[in-house]
Amino acid sequence: MIDNILLDFAKYFPQINTALGAGFLIFVRILGLLRFAPGLNRKEIPNMVKLAFAITFTVILTGILKPGMPPADASLIYLIVINYICGCLIGYIGYCILTAVEAGGDMINTQMGMSSATVLDPSTSSQVSVMGKLFGLLGLMIFINIGGFYWILNAFIRSFAIFPLYANILPLEQLINTEYLVKITSNILYVGLQFASPILIATLGQDIILGIISKTAPQINVFQLSFLFKPVMGALILTFILPKLYNVISDYFLSYANIF
Repeated sequence: MIDNILLDFAKYFPQINTALGAGFLIFVRILGLLRFAPGLNRKEIPNMVKLAFAITFTVILTGILKPGMPPADASLIYLIVINYICGCLIGYIGYCILTAVEAGGDMINTQMGMSSATVLDPSTSSQVSVMGKLFGLLGLMIFINIGGFYWILNAFIRSFAIFPLYANILPLEQLINTEYLVKITSNILYVGLQFASPILIATLGQDIILGIISKTAPQINVFQLSFLFKPVMGALILTFILPKLYNVISDYFLSYANIF
């Protein structure tokens, strides 16, 4: 009975049936985007909010794109998987850009002698360093401020022109700038080291001074002094360099704007 109703519905309302089928694939691609896109992938955002965003965006895009009928030999499972992968790729690019900033925070956290200071990150359900979390949130705010969400959503909408809903092959070279992608994924630690270099140099100089003190005055417990001075020195330097660090991170994000 239900099968006959569905067949009659598709027969008498072909446009609605086509829109529902295409909207489902658009919805799947949006879910892939939400899985990795910075800010949108955070577990602090309720799932109902993400679902409402995905459904609203699906309705808007379905009306704008006006997709046609799927091919007769198209496999629904294959189309679902490849559209989900397409959305994941676009979100993963933005995630990689922010990862370099978090890597710089992790280096600073270790060099300041705060390796044991960790917090639970709800977005990944794992323990992360305090400075890595701080730099991650700072990078996310800067990313939002300079229009990072606009880049991601613009790239997502453009993906339908490059990779249609019912396509069988994912054109990776046209969908994203693979040169930038390879560059950013291979230079995450290098870029993070550049962000952390002022504090790393200062704490290295402090270690040298404490080493000289330990040789000239062996009775001084330099090991305990390092636990006292390193966090204080790192916090003071971080206070002075944060305004300049904001501009450095902004320039770093803008340099990769063309990756989308």
